[in-house]
Amino acid sequence: MPLHYLRSYASPQRTEAGNRRLGLSLAFVAGAVNAGGFFAVGRYTSHMTGVVSALADDLALGEITLVAVGLLSLAAFLLGAATSAILINWGRRHEAHSRYALPLMLEAALLLAFGLAGAALVAAGHITATIALLCFVMGLQNAIITKASRAEIRTTHVTGLVTDIGIELGKLLYWNGAAAAGQRVRADHHRLVLLAGLLAMFLGGALAGAFGFHYFGYAATVPLAAVLLVLAMMPLWDDMRAAVRS
Repeated sequence: MPLHYLRSYASPQRTEAGNRRLGLSLAFVAGAVNAGGFFAVGRYTSHMTGVVSALADDLALGEITLVAVGLLSLAAFLLGAATSAILINWGRRHEAHSRYALPLMLEAALLLAFGLAGAALVAAGHITATIALLCFVMGLQNAIITKASRAEIRTTHVTGLVTDIGIELGKLLYWNGAAAAGQRVRADHHRLVLLAGLLAMFLGGALAGAFGFHYFGYAATVPLAAVLLVLAMMPLWDDMRAAVRS
């Protein structure tokens, strides 16, 4: 893979193509973590809609322990997103090439820790801490692509993707009849392809995560960490070279 192509994933100079590549890659990772994580802890951790709904249900049923787990999950996701924003803004302030690579590196390190120590954590009864870890990772990741793409792409949940795909399909199928050119309803084919690609990558990642965890256990997250490291390596290398030259 050419280095300039690899650099485009997490480069501070964002392009539409770079955002698309990063978004598709992270959608795969999110799907894998969400589905594989369910096998590990019995909960989905990539989207907060279900967490908040479950929190309300558990509160109504008087399941205080589960309410606490839900609140911790929500707080961990928020903290992950905040951490990502802090790292990116710090990198921007210091004109670092690795402003987007830094949270990617942190995500890779946490997934690697989950892959190597997750079984021991769960066996020791630290399931709640493991859930919080995965929610933190997903909040961290969602904020990376949100900041990089200026909120045009999100990768850890598909409700918005499916909604936007439906909107574009509605435009595509709309019969304009004799409407004037300026009044015609037109689908954004480029956006439709991107949205469908994100959905497909999330599904593909979910399948990989589910089957990977089923057959290989917690070690299935190690390749995901490796992918993130590869995406982050070139901007980090650029910062190292700049530091040596100065």
